[in-house]
Amino acid sequence: MSASEDLLRELAPQVLGAVVRRYGHFDLAEDAVQEALLAAATQWPRDGVPDDPRAWLVTVAARRLTDLLRAEQARRRREDTVAARALPDDWLSPPADRPAPASDDTLVLLFMCCHPSLSPPSQLALTLRAVGGLTTAEIARAFMVSEATMTRRITRAKQRVKDSGVPFRLPGAAERAQRTGAVLHVLYLIFNEGYASTSGPDLHRAELAAEAIRLARVVHRLLPDDPEAAGLLALMLLTDARRPARTGRDGALVPMAEQDRTLWNAAFIAEGVELVTNALSRGAPGPYQLQAAIAALHDEAPTAEETDWPQITALYELLMRGTDNPMIALNHAVAVAMARGPGAGLDLLDGLAGDERLSGDHRLYAVRAHLLEMSGDDEGARTAYKEAAERAMSLPQQRYLHARAARLEPDVPDGDPDPA
Repeated sequence: MSASEDLLRELAPQVLGAVVRRYGHFDLAEDAVQEALLAAATQWPRDGVPDDPRAWLVTVAARRLTDLLRAEQARRRREDTVAARALPDDWLSPPADRPAPASDDTLVLLFMCCHPSLSPPSQLALTLRAVGGLTTAEIARAFMVSEATMTRRITRAKQRVKDSGVPFRLPGAAERAQRTGAVLHVLYLIFNEGYASTSGPDLHRAELAAEAIRLARVVHRLLPDDPEAAGLLALMLLTDARRPARTGRDGALVPMAEQDRTLWNAAFIAEGVELVTNALSRGAPGPYQLQAAIAALHDEAPTAEETDWPQITALYELLMRGTDNPMIALNHAVAVAMARGPGAGLDLLDGLAGDERLSGDHRLYAVRAHLLEMSGDDEGARTAYKEAAERAMSLPQQRYLHARAARLEPDVPDGDPDPA
Protein backbone atom coordinates (compact mmCIF):
# COMPACT_ATOMS: atom_id res chain seq x y z
CA MET A 1 0.00 0.00 0.00
CA SER A 2 1.37 3.44 -0.99
CA ALA A 3 1.89 6.33 1.42
CA SER A 4 -1.08 8.18 -0.16
CA GLU A 5 -3.35 5.17 0.34
CA ASP A 6 -2.21 4.86 3.96
CA LEU A 7 -2.97 8.54 4.53
CA LEU A 8 -6.40 8.30 2.91
CA ARG A 9 -7.34 5.31 5.05
CA GLU A 10 -6.25 7.22 8.17
CA LEU A 11 -8.12 10.39 7.21
CA ALA A 12 -11.36 8.80 5.95
CA PRO A 13 -13.17 8.50 9.31
CA GLN A 14 -11.93 11.92 10.42
CA VAL A 15 -13.27 13.54 7.26
CA LEU A 16 -16.59 11.71 7.48
CA GLY A 17 -16.92 12.77 11.11
CA ALA A 18 -16.19 16.39 10.26
CA VAL A 19 -18.67 16.47 7.36
CA VAL A 20 -21.45 14.81 9.35
CA ARG A 21 -20.82 17.12 12.32
CA ARG A 22 -21.11 20.17 10.06
CA TYR A 23 -23.91 19.16 7.70
CA GLY A 24 -25.65 16.04 9.01
CA HIS A 25 -27.11 13.71 6.33
CA PHE A 26 -24.97 10.69 7.29
CA ASP A 27 -25.91 8.59 4.25
CA LEU A 28 -25.20 11.31 1.67
CA ALA A 29 -22.13 12.47 3.58
CA GLU A 30 -20.59 9.01 3.29
CA ASP A 31 -21.18 9.02 -0.47
CA ALA A 32 -19.62 12.49 -0.73
CA VAL A 33 -16.58 11.49 1.31
CA GLN A 34 -16.07 8.38 -0.84
CA GLU A 35 -16.04 10.59 -3.94
CA ALA A 36 -13.54 12.94 -2.28
CA LEU A 37 -11.29 9.99 -1.45
CA LEU A 38 -11.52 8.78 -5.04
CA ALA A 39 -10.60 12.24 -6.30
CA ALA A 40 -7.60 12.32 -3.94
CA ALA A 41 -6.45 8.87 -5.03
CA THR A 42 -6.48 10.13 -8.63
CA GLN A 43 -5.03 13.62 -8.15
CA TRP A 44 -2.53 13.35 -5.29
CA PRO A 45 -0.13 10.92 -6.99
CA ARG A 46 -0.04 13.31 -9.96
CA ASP A 47 -0.15 16.72 -8.25
CA GLY A 48 1.29 15.93 -4.83
CA VAL A 49 -0.35 15.73 -1.41
CA PRO A 50 -1.80 19.11 -0.30
CA ASP A 51 -0.34 20.95 2.69
CA ASP A 52 -3.51 20.19 4.69
CA PRO A 53 -4.88 16.94 3.24
CA ARG A 54 -7.74 16.72 5.75
CA ALA A 55 -9.02 20.19 4.88
CA TRP A 56 -8.70 19.38 1.16
CA LEU A 57 -10.81 16.25 1.57
CA VAL A 58 -13.41 18.04 3.71
CA THR A 59 -13.72 20.85 1.15
CA VAL A 60 -14.15 18.47 -1.78
CA ALA A 61 -16.60 16.32 0.16
CA ALA A 62 -18.62 19.38 1.24
CA ARG A 63 -18.89 20.56 -2.36
CA ARG A 64 -20.02 17.14 -3.51
CA LEU A 65 -22.50 16.92 -0.64
CA THR A 66 -23.95 20.28 -1.68
CA ASP A 67 -24.42 18.92 -5.20
CA LEU A 68 -26.10 15.78 -3.86
CA LEU A 69 -28.41 17.78 -1.61
CA ARG A 70 -29.37 20.19 -4.39
CA ALA A 71 -30.19 17.26 -6.64
CA GLU A 72 -32.25 15.73 -3.85
CA GLN A 73 -34.08 18.99 -3.25
CA ALA A 74 -34.80 19.39 -6.93
CA ARG A 75 -36.44 15.98 -6.96
CA ARG A 76 -38.40 16.51 -3.76
CA ARG A 77 -39.11 20.25 -3.80
CA ARG A 78 -42.87 19.77 -3.66
CA GLU A 79 -42.73 17.24 -0.84
CA ASP A 80 -43.27 18.20 2.76
CA THR A 81 -39.88 16.78 3.75
CA VAL A 82 -37.98 19.31 1.65
CA ALA A 83 -37.74 21.67 4.64
CA ALA A 84 -35.68 19.10 6.54
CA ARG A 85 -32.99 19.07 3.88
CA ALA A 86 -31.16 22.39 4.28
CA LEU A 87 -28.18 23.11 2.09
CA PRO A 88 -24.81 23.35 3.82
CA ASP A 89 -24.69 27.11 3.23
CA ASP A 90 -27.88 27.52 5.30
CA TRP A 91 -26.32 26.04 8.45
CA LEU A 92 -24.85 28.26 11.14
CA SER A 93 -22.34 25.87 12.73
CA PRO A 94 -18.59 26.41 12.20
CA PRO A 95 -17.01 25.22 8.95
CA ALA A 96 -16.05 21.55 8.91
CA ASP A 97 -12.46 22.27 7.90
CA ARG A 98 -11.75 24.28 11.05
CA PRO A 99 -9.59 22.49 13.62
CA ALA A 100 -11.50 19.70 15.35
CA PRO A 101 -13.18 20.63 18.64
CA ALA A 102 -12.13 19.22 21.99
CA SER A 103 -14.23 16.11 21.40
CA ASP A 104 -12.83 13.68 18.83
CA ASP A 105 -15.02 13.65 15.69
CA THR A 106 -14.06 10.05 15.07
CA LEU A 107 -15.21 9.07 18.55
CA VAL A 108 -18.52 10.91 18.07
CA LEU A 109 -18.95 9.08 14.77
CA LEU A 110 -18.22 5.83 16.59
CA PHE A 111 -20.96 6.41 19.16
CA MET A 112 -23.34 7.61 16.44
CA CYS A 113 -22.93 4.37 14.51
CA CYS A 114 -23.69 2.49 17.75
CA HIS A 115 -27.07 4.19 18.16
CA PRO A 116 -29.61 2.00 20.03
CA SER A 117 -32.04 2.21 17.10
CA LEU A 118 -29.69 -0.19 15.30
CA SER A 119 -29.40 -3.87 16.10
CA PRO A 120 -26.02 -4.89 17.57
CA PRO A 121 -24.86 -6.59 14.33
CA SER A 122 -25.82 -3.47 12.35
CA GLN A 123 -24.01 -1.19 14.81
CA LEU A 124 -20.84 -3.20 14.42
CA ALA A 125 -21.06 -3.49 10.65
CA LEU A 126 -21.75 0.20 10.06
CA THR A 127 -18.97 1.34 12.38
CA LEU A 128 -16.44 -1.00 10.81
CA ARG A 129 -17.39 0.48 7.44
CA ALA A 130 -17.56 4.17 8.42
CA VAL A 131 -14.89 4.35 11.12
CA GLY A 132 -12.65 1.35 10.47
CA GLY A 133 -12.62 1.73 6.70
CA LEU A 134 -12.96 -2.02 6.16
CA THR A 135 -14.44 -3.36 2.94
CA THR A 136 -17.77 -5.15 2.98
CA ALA A 137 -15.98 -8.45 2.25
CA GLU A 138 -13.66 -7.99 5.24
CA ILE A 139 -16.57 -7.16 7.53
CA ALA A 140 -18.52 -10.18 6.27
CA ARG A 141 -15.58 -12.42 7.11
CA ALA A 142 -15.26 -10.90 10.58
CA PHE A 143 -18.95 -11.68 11.18
CA MET A 144 -18.73 -15.09 9.46
CA VAL A 145 -21.59 -14.26 7.05
CA SER A 146 -21.80 -13.90 3.28
CA GLU A 147 -20.82 -10.64 1.58
CA ALA A 148 -24.36 -10.25 0.19
CA THR A 149 -25.82 -10.52 3.68
CA MET A 150 -23.40 -7.91 4.99
CA THR A 151 -24.15 -5.54 2.11
CA ARG A 152 -27.85 -5.62 2.97
CA ARG A 153 -27.10 -5.15 6.67
CA ILE A 154 -24.94 -2.07 6.09
CA THR A 155 -27.47 -0.56 3.67
CA ARG A 156 -30.29 -0.96 6.19
CA ALA A 157 -28.14 0.48 8.97
CA LYS A 158 -27.34 3.60 6.94
CA GLN A 159 -31.03 4.08 6.21
CA ARG A 160 -31.92 3.77 9.91
CA VAL A 161 -29.31 6.38 10.85
CA LYS A 162 -30.71 8.73 8.23
CA ASP A 163 -34.30 8.18 9.37
CA SER A 164 -33.46 8.57 13.07
CA GLY A 165 -32.28 12.17 12.68
CA VAL A 166 -29.74 11.54 15.45
CA PRO A 167 -27.65 14.71 16.10
CA PHE A 168 -23.91 14.53 15.66
CA ARG A 169 -22.75 14.90 19.26
CA LEU A 170 -21.21 12.85 22.02
CA PRO A 171 -24.05 11.19 23.98
CA GLY A 172 -24.69 12.04 27.62
CA ALA A 173 -23.43 9.76 30.37
CA ALA A 174 -26.54 7.55 30.62
CA GLU A 175 -26.91 7.13 26.86
CA ARG A 176 -23.17 6.59 26.49
CA ALA A 177 -23.27 3.68 28.94
CA GLN A 178 -25.92 1.96 26.80
CA ARG A 179 -23.69 2.06 23.73
CA THR A 180 -20.35 1.23 25.32
CA GLY A 181 -20.58 -2.52 24.78
CA ALA A 182 -21.11 -2.11 21.04
CA VAL A 183 -18.34 0.49 20.82
CA LEU A 184 -15.86 -1.83 22.53
CA HIS A 185 -16.83 -4.72 20.28
CA VAL A 186 -16.34 -2.59 17.20
CA LEU A 187 -12.86 -1.55 18.31
CA TYR A 188 -12.06 -5.19 19.09
CA LEU A 189 -13.00 -6.24 15.54
CA ILE A 190 -11.11 -3.35 13.95
CA PHE A 191 -8.00 -4.27 15.92
CA ASN A 192 -8.32 -7.95 14.98
CA GLU A 193 -8.48 -7.08 11.29
CA GLY A 194 -5.46 -4.84 11.68
CA TYR A 195 -3.38 -7.33 13.65
CA ALA A 196 -4.23 -10.38 11.50
CA SER A 197 -5.64 -9.37 8.11
CA THR A 198 -8.25 -11.78 6.87
CA SER A 199 -7.27 -11.26 3.24
CA GLY A 200 -4.69 -9.63 1.00
CA PRO A 201 -0.92 -9.66 0.65
CA ASP A 202 -0.01 -8.47 4.16
CA LEU A 203 -0.11 -10.35 7.43
CA HIS A 204 -1.22 -7.24 9.29
CA ARG A 205 -2.49 -3.74 8.58
CA ALA A 206 -0.66 -1.59 11.08
CA GLU A 207 -2.77 1.51 10.43
CA LEU A 208 -5.97 -0.29 11.47
CA ALA A 209 -4.42 -1.72 14.63
CA ALA A 210 -2.96 1.68 15.52
CA GLU A 211 -6.32 3.42 14.96
CA ALA A 212 -8.09 0.86 17.13
CA ILE A 213 -5.55 1.41 19.91
CA ARG A 214 -5.88 5.19 19.57
CA LEU A 215 -9.67 5.03 19.84
CA ALA A 216 -9.46 2.54 22.71
CA ARG A 217 -7.28 5.05 24.58
CA VAL A 218 -9.86 7.77 23.92
CA VAL A 219 -12.70 5.55 25.19
CA HIS A 220 -10.66 4.58 28.25
CA ARG A 221 -10.04 8.26 29.04
CA LEU A 222 -13.74 8.95 28.57
CA LEU A 223 -14.75 5.99 30.77
CA PRO A 224 -11.88 5.63 33.26
CA ASP A 225 -13.97 3.57 35.70
CA ASP A 226 -15.10 1.01 33.12
CA PRO A 227 -12.95 -2.12 33.67
CA GLU A 228 -13.87 -3.58 30.28
CA ALA A 229 -12.68 -0.43 28.48
CA ALA A 230 -9.38 -0.81 30.35
CA GLY A 231 -9.35 -4.54 29.61
CA LEU A 232 -9.82 -3.99 25.89
CA LEU A 233 -7.00 -1.44 25.72
CA ALA A 234 -4.79 -3.84 27.69
CA LEU A 235 -5.64 -6.69 25.31
CA MET A 236 -4.74 -4.59 22.28
CA LEU A 237 -1.44 -3.44 23.76
CA LEU A 238 -0.41 -6.91 24.95
CA THR A 239 -1.26 -8.41 21.57
CA ASP A 240 0.26 -5.67 19.42
CA ALA A 241 3.44 -5.89 21.50
CA ARG A 242 4.30 -9.10 19.60
CA ARG A 243 3.85 -7.62 16.14
CA PRO A 244 7.55 -6.81 15.52
CA ALA A 245 8.40 -10.51 15.83
CA ARG A 246 5.45 -11.95 13.87
CA THR A 247 7.21 -11.84 10.52
CA GLY A 248 10.70 -12.75 9.40
CA ARG A 249 12.96 -10.66 7.19
CA ASP A 250 11.27 -12.18 4.15
CA GLY A 251 7.82 -11.26 5.47
CA ALA A 252 6.96 -14.85 6.33
CA LEU A 253 4.72 -15.55 9.33
CA VAL A 254 6.55 -16.61 12.50
CA PRO A 255 4.37 -18.51 15.02
CA MET A 256 4.48 -17.30 18.62
CA ALA A 257 6.44 -20.30 19.88
CA GLU A 258 9.26 -19.46 17.44
CA GLN A 259 9.32 -15.67 17.84
CA ASP A 260 12.30 -13.71 19.13
CA ARG A 261 10.81 -12.36 22.33
CA THR A 262 13.48 -9.70 22.65
CA LEU A 263 11.72 -7.94 19.75
CA TRP A 264 8.44 -7.65 21.64
CA ASN A 265 7.42 -4.14 22.67
CA ALA A 266 8.31 -4.04 26.37
CA ALA A 267 6.58 -0.68 26.94
CA PHE A 268 3.28 -2.00 25.57
CA ILE A 269 3.60 -5.13 27.71
CA ALA A 270 4.24 -3.13 30.89
CA GLU A 271 1.32 -0.77 30.18
CA GLY A 272 -1.00 -3.62 29.29
CA VAL A 273 -0.12 -5.66 32.39
CA GLU A 274 -0.72 -2.65 34.63
CA LEU A 275 -4.08 -1.92 32.98
CA VAL A 276 -5.40 -5.46 33.25
CA THR A 277 -4.09 -5.92 36.80
CA ASN A 278 -5.96 -2.81 37.94
CA ALA A 279 -9.10 -3.78 36.00
CA LEU A 280 -9.20 -7.31 37.45
CA SER A 281 -9.20 -5.89 40.97
CA ARG A 282 -12.63 -4.27 40.44
CA GLY A 283 -14.80 -7.39 40.68
CA ALA A 284 -16.03 -10.12 38.33
CA PRO A 285 -13.95 -9.88 35.14
CA GLY A 286 -15.53 -9.39 31.73
CA PRO A 287 -14.42 -11.03 28.48
CA TYR A 288 -11.90 -8.36 27.48
CA GLN A 289 -10.22 -8.50 30.88
CA LEU A 290 -10.01 -12.30 30.67
CA GLN A 291 -8.54 -12.19 27.17
CA ALA A 292 -6.06 -9.54 28.32
CA ALA A 293 -5.08 -11.77 31.24
CA ILE A 294 -4.41 -14.61 28.78
CA ALA A 295 -2.33 -12.29 26.60
CA ALA A 296 -0.38 -11.17 29.69
CA LEU A 297 0.48 -14.78 30.56
CA HIS A 298 1.86 -15.27 27.05
CA ASP A 299 3.82 -12.02 27.10
CA GLU A 300 5.32 -12.51 30.55
CA ALA A 301 6.57 -16.06 29.86
CA PRO A 302 10.36 -15.89 29.33
CA THR A 303 10.16 -18.70 26.75
CA ALA A 304 7.40 -20.57 24.94
CA GLU A 305 8.15 -23.65 27.03
CA GLU A 306 7.53 -21.69 30.25
CA THR A 307 4.06 -20.53 29.23
CA ASP A 308 1.52 -21.25 31.98
CA TRP A 309 -0.85 -23.32 29.84
CA PRO A 310 -2.92 -24.71 32.75
CA GLN A 311 -3.74 -21.14 33.86
CA ILE A 312 -4.51 -20.11 30.27
CA THR A 313 -6.81 -23.13 29.96
CA ALA A 314 -8.64 -22.11 33.13
CA LEU A 315 -9.10 -18.56 31.84
CA TYR A 316 -10.51 -19.81 28.53
CA GLU A 317 -12.97 -21.96 30.47
CA LEU A 318 -14.12 -18.87 32.35
CA LEU A 319 -14.54 -17.08 29.02
CA MET A 320 -16.60 -19.93 27.59
CA ARG A 321 -19.14 -19.66 30.41
CA GLY A 322 -20.27 -16.29 29.09
CA THR A 323 -20.02 -16.76 25.31
CA ASP A 324 -20.55 -19.32 22.59
CA ASN A 325 -17.94 -17.69 20.36
CA PRO A 326 -16.44 -20.52 18.30
CA MET A 327 -13.00 -18.88 18.17
CA ILE A 328 -12.83 -18.88 21.98
CA ALA A 329 -13.66 -22.59 21.90
CA LEU A 330 -10.99 -23.18 19.25
CA ASN A 331 -8.36 -21.35 21.30
CA HIS A 332 -9.45 -23.32 24.35
CA ALA A 333 -8.79 -26.54 22.42
CA VAL A 334 -5.25 -25.36 21.69
CA ALA A 335 -4.65 -24.49 25.35
CA VAL A 336 -5.97 -27.89 26.44
CA ALA A 337 -3.66 -29.61 23.96
CA MET A 338 -0.67 -27.69 25.27
CA ALA A 339 -1.59 -28.39 28.89
CA ARG A 340 -2.82 -32.00 28.64
CA GLY A 341 -1.56 -33.35 25.33
CA PRO A 342 -2.63 -33.20 21.66
CA GLY A 343 -5.15 -36.04 22.03
CA ALA A 344 -7.23 -34.03 24.49
CA GLY A 345 -7.22 -31.06 22.11
CA LEU A 346 -8.19 -33.18 19.11
CA ASP A 347 -11.14 -34.59 21.05
CA LEU A 348 -12.40 -31.04 21.57
CA LEU A 349 -11.91 -30.24 17.88
CA ASP A 350 -14.14 -33.16 16.96
CA GLY A 351 -16.91 -31.48 18.92
CA LEU A 352 -16.35 -28.18 17.07
CA ALA A 353 -16.33 -29.69 13.58
CA GLY A 354 -20.12 -29.48 13.30
CA ASP A 355 -20.27 -25.76 14.09
CA GLU A 356 -21.29 -24.06 10.82
CA ARG A 357 -19.52 -20.87 11.88
CA LEU A 358 -16.19 -22.73 11.82
CA SER A 359 -16.74 -25.36 9.14
CA GLY A 360 -15.25 -23.25 6.34
CA ASP A 361 -12.70 -21.33 8.41
CA HIS A 362 -9.06 -22.14 7.75
CA ARG A 363 -8.19 -21.79 11.43
CA LEU A 364 -10.10 -24.96 12.37
CA TYR A 365 -8.00 -26.97 9.88
CA ALA A 366 -4.78 -25.21 10.85
CA VAL A 367 -5.28 -26.07 14.52
CA ARG A 368 -6.12 -29.66 13.64
CA ALA A 369 -2.96 -29.86 11.52
CA HIS A 370 -0.83 -28.51 14.36
CA LEU A 371 -2.25 -30.95 16.89
CA LEU A 372 -1.91 -33.89 14.49
CA GLU A 373 1.72 -32.90 13.94
CA MET A 374 2.23 -32.76 17.71
CA SER A 375 0.77 -36.27 18.00
CA GLY A 376 3.12 -37.66 15.34
CA ASP A 377 0.54 -38.08 12.56
CA ASP A 378 2.55 -36.41 9.80
CA GLU A 379 0.35 -37.59 6.95
CA GLY A 380 -2.84 -36.38 8.61
CA ALA A 381 -1.15 -33.09 9.55
CA ARG A 382 0.09 -32.54 5.99
CA THR A 383 -3.41 -33.05 4.58
CA ALA A 384 -4.93 -30.68 7.15
CA TYR A 385 -2.29 -27.99 6.50
CA LYS A 386 -3.04 -28.14 2.77
CA GLU A 387 -6.77 -27.92 3.45
CA ALA A 388 -6.20 -24.93 5.73
CA ALA A 389 -4.08 -23.21 3.07
CA GLU A 390 -6.85 -23.63 0.48
CA ARG A 391 -9.31 -21.88 2.81
CA ALA A 392 -7.02 -19.06 4.00
CA MET A 393 -7.56 -15.69 2.29
CA SER A 394 -4.38 -14.02 3.57
CA LEU A 395 -1.37 -14.66 1.33
CA PRO A 396 1.18 -14.83 4.20
CA GLN A 397 -1.02 -17.38 5.97
CA GLN A 398 -1.33 -19.41 2.76
CA ARG A 399 2.45 -19.43 2.32
CA TYR A 400 3.01 -20.40 5.93
CA LEU A 401 0.52 -23.27 5.80
CA HIS A 402 1.90 -24.60 2.52
CA ALA A 403 5.41 -24.44 4.01
CA ARG A 404 4.28 -26.43 7.05
CA ALA A 405 2.75 -29.05 4.77
CA ALA A 406 5.91 -29.22 2.66
CA ARG A 407 8.04 -29.86 5.75
CA LEU A 408 6.05 -33.01 6.38
CA GLU A 409 6.45 -34.46 2.88
CA PRO A 410 8.00 -37.96 3.12
CA ASP A 411 11.61 -38.25 2.02
CA VAL A 412 12.02 -40.04 -1.29
CA PRO A 413 15.24 -42.15 -1.54
CA ASP A 414 17.51 -41.52 -4.53
CA GLY A 415 16.46 -43.57 -7.55
CA ASP A 416 12.89 -44.07 -6.37
CA PRO A 417 10.09 -42.74 -8.54
CA ASP A 418 8.36 -39.52 -7.51
CA PRO A 419 5.46 -40.13 -5.13
CA ALA A 420 2.00 -39.92 -6.63
